[in-house]
Amino acid sequence: MNETENEITGQKESLLQKNIYINIWTKIRRISKLSYLHNVGKEPLRPLTFGLLLEDTVQKHGDKCAIISTHQNKKFSYSEVLHQADRLAAGLINIGFQNGDRVGIWAPNLIEWYIANMACARAGFVMVAINPAYQPKEMEYCIKKLVFALNTFEDLKNALSQHLNEYVFISRGTHNFNEILDLADAKSIKLIKNNQDNIKIDDPCNIQFTSGTTGQSKAAVVSHFNMVNNGFYVGKRNELGKKHHKICVQVPLFHAFGTVITISASLNYGSTLMLPSPILKKARKENISPEIAVTGGAICSPQLFKDMLEVLNLKKVKSVYGLSETTAVVFQSLYDDDQRKSTSTVGYIQDHIEAKVVDANDKIVPIGAPGELCLRGYSVMLGYWEDEEKTKETIGPHKWLRTGDQFIIDENGYGKVVGRLKEMIIRGGENIFPREIEDFLNTHSDILETHVIGLPHERLGEEVCACVRLKEDRTITLDEIKKYCKGNIAHFKIPSVLVIVDNFPKTASGKIQKFKLIEIVKNNKVNKEVI
Repeated sequence: MNETENEITGQKESLLQKNIYINIWTKIRRISKLSYLHNVGKEPLRPLTFGLLLEDTVQKHGDKCAIISTHQNKKFSYSEVLHQADRLAAGLINIGFQNGDRVGIWAPNLIEWYIANMACARAGFVMVAINPAYQPKEMEYCIKKLVFALNTFEDLKNALSQHLNEYVFISRGTHNFNEILDLADAKSIKLIKNNQDNIKIDDPCNIQFTSGTTGQSKAAVVSHFNMVNNGFYVGKRNELGKKHHKICVQVPLFHAFGTVITISASLNYGSTLMLPSPILKKARKENISPEIAVTGGAICSPQLFKDMLEVLNLKKVKSVYGLSETTAVVFQSLYDDDQRKSTSTVGYIQDHIEAKVVDANDKIVPIGAPGELCLRGYSVMLGYWEDEEKTKETIGPHKWLRTGDQFIIDENGYGKVVGRLKEMIIRGGENIFPREIEDFLNTHSDILETHVIGLPHERLGEEVCACVRLKEDRTITLDEIKKYCKGNIAHFKIPSVLVIVDNFPKTASGKIQKFKLIEIVKNNKVNKEVI
């Protein structure tokens, strides 16, 4: 058989094995009737550091384009990335950085961001991915050493002088980016190359700040092992191994979506990243025909899935679910999932991951019942940086990580997010999950986006408040909302308060901060319509 026939045969065998595996687990779960999953995986985990993964990719795909920065008019092959990363790593070592130092990257999506990330891995630094929108006060919480920034040097020096030991700027400051590259010499570059075996797969690789939907962000520490393997399995589910792909980066690199689902996945399969995404304006110029879109990071409505398929003329839309605390992805659409599974669930559990859904007493709930999702496996973070108490609250003695998400696992092993535990509304003793109401109201022709919150109520405990953002030049009343809901959702779920907003408070990664939304509404900072 030729190479193409072998590939097709391998795909069929892999699909058959996957279906056999799912069928076995479906039967077991129907017998047990409990919301527990363990996907043991068909391939072993990869014992590589992120820096050695780059070497491995260069050996396989050295001449392939690793990254194109369209707005900078720059591109690098994988061989060039390795060379630039080792030069930068050597230069940083020569100005005093040491193995294990935390190195913050504070910049928008630039090719220098990508190279700096690789340099950190090659030198054994802990890369701290920082939102470029952060202001000096927020920066103080995040970092000790700042490497790359696009703010003014004086502003940072005045605000952070007690917290930073070294400043390196792309265009200004005590050290210019290119000057750092020039500080490298043959001896220091050789030192970087020879030091790879001294960096351990379980060493910290990245500090990822959580999205802060319920308060201050926490610093989740993930290892090289976490990063390499989660990227491998994410890329596999996203079909990167079937042929060479270009990945249009629609997300910030500082987010787990950027560091793992794009960078690590592309590195595992020799794919090409494109910054910023040319998917709309430059698709023809770069000879790109979008095939697959991946959505994650926040709950996505079925209507948005439909719009993505139609507007972008895609073949597929895939879902992923995960947390910064689990490196990135733990549930994801399978290769052959139909549109219903892709839009109504967050996919099937990832390889080498365990999941269970528990009640308030930590008992596993029956299949299809809601409860808190708990996860265990290789992708669980090392912990929160210098916060042992919070780490113990999140990861129990048996290594189960509590997600804080209300979740349902169906009889086929697919997951569905119902909402956050803290977001559940209890109205007159009835448990109400905002997601259900939000998805229904988003089908209204005048509504662009809906978020449902609970407000204090003297008799019922809480009442349902729908906060909606309308399409341009549209109006809606609470009475119209009630009529639209009647006969479609239970009477106790129908909103009794309506708030029209122009925008919603969000984190940098686009997640709605409902705690802030509740404060805004409770403090009467918006117009409310109440029964």
